[in-house]
Amino acid sequence: MKKSVLSILFAFALVAVFAQDKEAPQEMKTIFGGQNDRISHDGYGALMVEYAQIDGKDAAIVGGRGGWIINHRLALGLAGKGIASNLSYPYDDAGQEYTEKYYLNGGYGGLLIEPILAPFSPVHVSFPVIIGAGGVAYSLKYKYQNNYDNNFWETIDASAFFIVEPGIELNLNLVKFMRISFGGYYRFTSGLNLEDPYGDKAAKDILDGFSAGISLKFGKF
Repeated sequence: MKKSVLSILFAFALVAVFAQDKEAPQEMKTIFGGQNDRISHDGYGALMVEYAQIDGKDAAIVGGRGGWIINHRLALGLAGKGIASNLSYPYDDAGQEYTEKYYLNGGYGGLLIEPILAPFSPVHVSFPVIIGAGGVAYSLKYKYQNNYDNNFWETIDASAFFIVEPGIELNLNLVKFMRISFGGYYRFTSGLNLEDPYGDKAAKDILDGFSAGISLKFGKF
């Protein structure tokens, strides 16, 4: 009896195997591969303008970035940003040589990693992350600029720092080669060691904080 049952099951198994062989082979689906495992390679460049608060002061941040887009869903590239507005502090010891203010200047840049969700949708989301380094300085400004000397600033102290800046962007596909993005970001920094003209240490998290801005992206997406 057992042999008869086994023989019947074996026969059904053979029929199933032969039936599968006659069916069209199924395509393996991968994360980055498209049809026939072809991966698309595109790229873009972007101009960015952001509003932020740095050390409790309103600041404008401008920058740019560019990336290689892998299969429409992941961008890898470089990005850089700088403080465009004058962040000033009162300077009582200015004397006759300097203005009555000193300034905070700086910028940063590094590797860009940007996952993109639903890139073919007219409105979609991406998650840019910048991992890199930057520099910041306290500077004094001369009251009078010598026509024969273009050195109008004097650096009091400067410091390098490490930065990680994650963000989220809402992207609108305006045309095939252009997108406009509205984003929010947060700066995490470390290693900052900066002294003001009075010899006081700046807070180590003076650059940390949120920013919000708009980007124009041009390229092949």
